[in-house]
Amino acid sequence: MVDAGPLARIAVVLVGTTHPGNIGAAARALKTMGLARLVLVAPRAFPDPEADARASGAADLLAQARVCATLDEALAGTRLAIALSARRRGLSLPELDVRAAAGLAVEEARLGEVALVFGTESVGLSNDEALKCQRLAWIPTAPGYSSLNLAAAVQVAAYEVRMAAAEPAPRAPAPFDAAGIDEIEGFYAHLERNLVQSGFLDPAQPKRLMERLRRLFGRARLEREEVNILRGILSAWDGYGGRRKR
Repeated sequence: MVDAGPLARIAVVLVGTTHPGNIGAAARALKTMGLARLVLVAPRAFPDPEADARASGAADLLAQARVCATLDEALAGTRLAIALSARRRGLSLPELDVRAAAGLAVEEARLGEVALVFGTESVGLSNDEALKCQRLAWIPTAPGYSSLNLAAAVQVAAYEVRMAAAEPAPRAPAPFDAAGIDEIEGFYAHLERNLVQSGFLDPAQPKRLMERLRRLFGRARLEREEVNILRGILSAWDGYGGRRKR
C-alpha cells in the first residue's frame, strides 16, 4: 500500500516551462501516481487552454498549482530539493539516479517538504538553479540519446516516487533538523555581504567563489542550528568592513 503521507509533501517544480501543453501533461503524470502538488516558476503561458486539454482529467491539479516568480520563492520552506538533469554537470553536488533520488525524496518527505525540480524543455536547469538544490538526479537512458520530453521525465520520476512510497517505512531515523532552503539562501546572502565587506570577495566578480561555497555547504546538508551558528559568526564580523589586524 502506498503511504500517502510522504506523497502529500512532495512537490514537482517546473522552472520556465515554455509550452503550456507540457504543464498539462505533467499534471496528468503526477495525478496517475498519486502526487498532487505542482509548482510553476515563471511559466511562459499559464493558465492556458492547451494545458487544460493535455491534463486530461487532472484539471484539479492545474487549478491548485502554485505559480511563483522565482525558484527561491518556490523552494521556501522546503527541507530538500533535488534537481533533475539530463546531463552530468560536475557541480560537486551528490548525484543519484532517479530511483535512488526517489527513495531519498520519500524518506525526507516523512519529515518535511521536498521538491523535485525540472528545468525548461530546451536547456533544462541552469547551474545557478541547480545549485539551489542539495542533490542532482538523472534518469538512466540509452547511451548517446538522453533526450526526454519534460512530461515524460516527470512521469518517470513520479513513478519512482510512488514505488518508493509503497515500500515499508524504514525504522525512524535519528532526528535531523534540516535547515529550510529559504534559511540557507538567507545564509548565503549574509555570507556574500560579509565577504564583500571584509575585502575578501570582489563585488564585481562574486559568482565563482559563491558557487564553490554553495557546493561545499550543499554537500554538507546544513541543520537549522548549524545555519544559526554560522549566521551568528557572520553577525559578529558584520561592520568590520576593511578593518584588518596589522
